[in-house]
Amino acid sequence: MSSRIIVDNIRIPVSADDREAMQIAGRLLRKNGISFKKETLHVHKKSVDARRKNNITFVVSVCAESEADISDTKAISGVRFVSDEKLSFGCGTERMDGRPYIIGFGPAGIFCGIILAMHGLRPVILERGSCVEERVSKIDAFYKTGILDTETNIQFGAGGAGTFSDGKLVTRIGDSRTSFVLKKLHELGAPESILWNAKPHVGTDVLRNVISNADKLITSLGGEIHYNTKAESVGDGYVVVNGEKIRCGVVILAPGHSSRDTYEKLLAMDFAVEAKPFSIGVRVEHLQSELDRAMYGDESLFEKLGHAEYQLSHRVGDRGVYTFCMCPGGEVMAAASEEGGVVTNGMSRHARDGKNANAAVAVSVLPSDFSGSPMGAIEFQRRLERAAFAAGGSTYAAPCQSVGAFFEGKAGGFGERIIPSYMNSNVKGADFNKLLPDFAVSMLKSGLSVFGKRIAGYDAPDVPLTGIETRTSAPVRILRDDRLVAIGRDRIYPCGEGAGYAGGITSAAVDGIRVAEAILSRFARE
Repeated sequence: MSSRIIVDNIRIPVSADDREAMQIAGRLLRKNGISFKKETLHVHKKSVDARRKNNITFVVSVCAESEADISDTKAISGVRFVSDEKLSFGCGTERMDGRPYIIGFGPAGIFCGIILAMHGLRPVILERGSCVEERVSKIDAFYKTGILDTETNIQFGAGGAGTFSDGKLVTRIGDSRTSFVLKKLHELGAPESILWNAKPHVGTDVLRNVISNADKLITSLGGEIHYNTKAESVGDGYVVVNGEKIRCGVVILAPGHSSRDTYEKLLAMDFAVEAKPFSIGVRVEHLQSELDRAMYGDESLFEKLGHAEYQLSHRVGDRGVYTFCMCPGGEVMAAASEEGGVVTNGMSRHARDGKNANAAVAVSVLPSDFSGSPMGAIEFQRRLERAAFAAGGSTYAAPCQSVGAFFEGKAGGFGERIIPSYMNSNVKGADFNKLLPDFAVSMLKSGLSVFGKRIAGYDAPDVPLTGIETRTSAPVRILRDDRLVAIGRDRIYPCGEGAGYAGGITSAAVDGIRVAEAILSRFARE
């Protein structure tokens, strides 16, 4: 087992390059008598600190391999000693009696499938939506015709909802499996920067290729992926597809956070499912150039620092309002998966070179806001989406309102300076004061006012708000025991964001690995 030394919180001017940070780290280690392999020095993480516009800096962590045993090394401020632990997978003795079936080919299903395939279990993956290429074509057709494919859309299809997003990989779960996820994504075609950037992102254009390569990897290892194939029912040792009951060893439920029909069927089958916290809100858009100036000040720094991004939050009592899935240089997406509902989401390409920046401004929903039941949570979301559909003229146009009009209680109000990007500007003036619950209206106004004090121009009167944002996370959780098996079942494993155990691409992928580990530790290899 090799050991690494990480020197954290090295600040360098934005005019400096990475070599300066590595030199600082090297001097600190030598000063404290810590031997390291000079040729292994490299940037571990790198971020921008733009809190003070007159002193913007890079904050860098530098890593190196140790030349000696570091187990007894004295503690040094700003220096960490890390043992490189590779993922280990047990080997159980129980007979599986069939191949593992994975329901869903999002991040959780993909990484569970990769691990199982790597260990010879030849998983069969059922994805209700299309492969990446067909998915792009069907979404383009929806934008042109307004005819929604309820099985292949922004939510359903290869890669899950994350395929049409900014491809953010930031996570706070602190799980050692995260490094495996990032390295594997890089091997599959993601940029090398995800290995060291403190706020890694892939971008939808690159992510689509990554998903295709994941498909090829799993199939090359003996797995199968069946697109446009919906699991109608599941049980211990079987799945039902097109009315046919298919025997399998285990079922991994990784359906994605918008699989409401799946939740309904599981509830009807007496699976243990509970409502969990979720949020609702709108998408806010700013000109990316103005946001860059507001956060960096000096335009000469833009190329060096990349486009500005932010994460904001505010609390009033038990309720929170926060920004979510901020997409620099991106666009607001039409993310409906049910007929008669409007849903927004954000997306950007790797270059983040679009004119607008967008982010969800979301308000937490408490159990007291609905019945507290799983179906109550789903119906709460659904009512808002249908109201937004009606407000947009029942054509999948989205309701839109300027910040100024929102505060004044007037419909519309958005102008020509910041053009809403949703569905090629297919928006209609509306009033979110009437569309959203009172608690959400109050918190949005409070949040926008606070955020405007933190970033100049954030709450400018002509800034457009587009809605409704309802799919920030799964509204329910499929309960599982300490074996990661669904409560009351024996061979069904709820997994990922759709099962309520993750909150983004990386954490969902990590949960997929955890479930694969549980299966490998229980069952014998074929």
